[in-house]
Amino acid sequence: MNSAFAAGISRRNALLSSLAGLALLSLGRPAWAGAQVEEPLIDSVRTALSSAIANHAPPIPEFSDTESRLAYLRWLGAMSERLKKKKSDWQTRKDFLQTVWYESRRAGLDVALVLGLIQVESNFRKFAVSSVGARGYMQVMPFWTRVLGDGDAGKLFHLQTNLRFGCVILRHYLDRENGDLFLGLGRYNGSRGKAAYPDAVLGAKRAWEFRP
Repeated sequence: MNSAFAAGISRRNALLSSLAGLALLSLGRPAWAGAQVEEPLIDSVRTALSSAIANHAPPIPEFSDTESRLAYLRWLGAMSERLKKKKSDWQTRKDFLQTVWYESRRAGLDVALVLGLIQVESNFRKFAVSSVGARGYMQVMPFWTRVLGDGDAGKLFHLQTNLRFGCVILRHYLDRENGDLFLGLGRYNGSRGKAAYPDAVLGAKRAWEFRP
């Protein structure tokens, strides 16, 4: 093989390697590998959770006064700027953030905590699927649709449905752990008692805190 031909092959291989690397980067990091563990639920808990999932009111914020609405709009503007790199379209960002805000507050959760969890779980990818089959923004395991819904796991790729399931499940786990974030987050991830996941979520949460 002459030197010119060999050099050409080498440049081509380097280019292909570079393109492959860019392709992998464009896909984003894989979804977090943990998963909620299916556990027996007593009837009263199952009924309460199913009821919380079934109430599909549209995620439209309601406010008791003008100041509350203005505070929400300030939050929305600040979070929209922070989310631009993940979701470039304004309407998409608005719909996403409005739904996160609505479902978080409906479940009695800190909105920054839920955004931090979404960042760690799916990196804000609507159609993320983990190696164990968890789906969507909040990486909900398909078995929950059978336990609490109609069994259609495809619905977990719907924005509000995914956030509804994720927030209700997280609230359930926090209640089981008497509000302990470390243990509740670990249970959500299927890694109760291990620090890596709670530390990651609580670290990500700081980027989504809002101080008007």
